[in-house]
Amino acid sequence: MYHLGALSFFFFWIVAVSGLYLYVVFDTSVYGAYASVEWITHDQWYLAGVMRSLHRYASDAMVVSVIVHLSREFFIDHHRGFRWFSWFTGVPLLWLLFSSGINGYWLVWDDLAQFLAVNTAEWLDWLPVFDGQMARNFISEARLSDRFFSLLVFLHIGIPLALLLGMWIHIQRITRARVNPPAGLMFGTLAALLALSLVKPALSQGGQANLDVAVAEVGLDWFYLAMYPLIDLTSSGAVWWLLIGLTLMLGALPWLPPARRDPVAVVDLGNCNGCARCFADCPYSAITMQPRSDGLPYAQEAVVDAGLCASCGLCAGACPTATPFRRATELVPGIDLPHLPVRGIREQVLAGASAMSGEGRILVFGCAHGAPLTTVSGQSTAAVTLPCVGALPPSFIDFVLSRHHADGVVLAGCGSCDCNFRLGIDWTEQRLARERDPQLRSRVPRERLATCWAGRYGGKSLQRCIDGLRRNLSASSAPSATGTSTEQRSA
Repeated sequence: MYHLGALSFFFFWIVAVSGLYLYVVFDTSVYGAYASVEWITHDQWYLAGVMRSLHRYASDAMVVSVIVHLSREFFIDHHRGFRWFSWFTGVPLLWLLFSSGINGYWLVWDDLAQFLAVNTAEWLDWLPVFDGQMARNFISEARLSDRFFSLLVFLHIGIPLALLLGMWIHIQRITRARVNPPAGLMFGTLAALLALSLVKPALSQGGQANLDVAVAEVGLDWFYLAMYPLIDLTSSGAVWWLLIGLTLMLGALPWLPPARRDPVAVVDLGNCNGCARCFADCPYSAITMQPRSDGLPYAQEAVVDAGLCASCGLCAGACPTATPFRRATELVPGIDLPHLPVRGIREQVLAGASAMSGEGRILVFGCAHGAPLTTVSGQSTAAVTLPCVGALPPSFIDFVLSRHHADGVVLAGCGSCDCNFRLGIDWTEQRLARERDPQLRSRVPRERLATCWAGRYGGKSLQRCIDGLRRNLSASSAPSATGTSTEQRSA
């Protein structure tokens, strides 16, 4: 489910590659189109026939992945606030996707293609711009010419190119957008489509289209052609108003109602040395590096675009000045969140440490979008809630363990590969593995640290993770600071 967007890209490339092969052997003429498709399907079934079926089924799969992707983003509230751009630019892609698919059925020029051509022309004629001229092209067989199929091929190439451009625009505000699914999912899906193409090849419906004879019955591809029974049951105008209304409603959803936004990240130039780590870690390209404006001897400074900022805190988690060990000066990092500053996190850590007692004291740093932390707090467990687990600088783990504020630390967040802010879990794991700055210091004992990517409904999994770490600490006779005074632990 997490890779639905990447799967849509993958299906598009399958359609594009198979379509290019089919174009080579397709005859763009009135009486040659159907014959060439039949040759593709039956004479060269082992290659061109498979390509035709793969082209068809990948197109249907793309409709499914796009619709489910849209539905999932809506139901998990990933369409409002700073995410409005991706949602809003995705709405026109639905028109391009369905237009491309419907146009493709015309090229076969069988009974179904004739039915679609006549009904689509009548449907378009409802628009004042056509004024009843479209349907006249399909009054009789004699009115068709080879130029009609040249136009169809042009549209069948041009519309997907426009779709690809729209897909590129759709992901422009996303840093490191995943447009390729994992290899296992990619090859498994391709194998399934190939197997389906061999077991149930895509076939033409009836014989060659003949505009002098009315089509009595066709079988519809419900992925692409569900609107045609609606036109028959209602009217062209009713379907137009329905689609226009749905489009306007989908486009307006990010503001119905608008999402409540937390304050965006703020840069403190006095503590910013222009290292660009926040720029590198921002999931939504909300930070840019610009020439220094305050006269300090650094080349760059970070600048936050308020319209793109997600208030996730990943920038603060990446800032080298966001360290709780600072005591000589006030803890103000180069970039921070106004509603949950780094010094506020340190205060919560100290308060939680003071409240814990007993053996195996564990401090949980949890994501606000992960498992609820209210159920895990207890006599020997304290929790600190973050907007994203990636907002925690690794130095906090060192601070908690080296100063004996707790015996163990658990990092909890969204489900694995399903981070609410896309990259929080990835960056956290890389920082812990010392593969990404700021790194977890090597002196931190890893056996006293556990991670739990259980997601919003993983409360039981988080509790098992806490209990497991506590058992490990007890088994290894981890030093406990039970006898350490509150004043010492807070020092």
